[in-house]
Amino acid sequence: MEFKMHENGFESEFDFGKLTISGNDEFGFRPFALLVSSIAGCSGGVLKKVLTKMRIDYDDIKIAADVKRNPDEANRVEEIKVHFIIFGNDISETKVAKALETSSKNCSMVQSVKGSINVIETFEIKKSKA
Repeated sequence: MEFKMHENGFESEFDFGKLTISGNDEFGFRPFALLVSSIAGCSGGVLKKVLTKMRIDYDDIKIAADVKRNPDEANRVEEIKVHFIIFGNDISETKVAKALETSSKNCSMVQSVKGSINVIETFEIKKSKA
């Protein structure tokens, strides 16, 4: 990857498109938002694969992320809570708990920050609308 500086941050070209990063959210994605997005996106993607492999039928997944930062230490990210809302009918909570445990162990982004950022993953199951 190569990042080129511009007046308000940095940019990089990827196959999917241009990524603009800036400490000011008027000019690009903020670094902490990209960090949290990579954790949530990776964890959600792995969870989808695990649920499918376990033959757990679901209709949709939404992810809510909450970040705890420490203003006394360069606004360091100390904790990321990732909450999965899984929509479906007749879904076993026990199986989803096992799937989430497996996905956390296999998410490269969660494993990359292990020991420096506390990642807490929770879930709830909601009935799909008929």
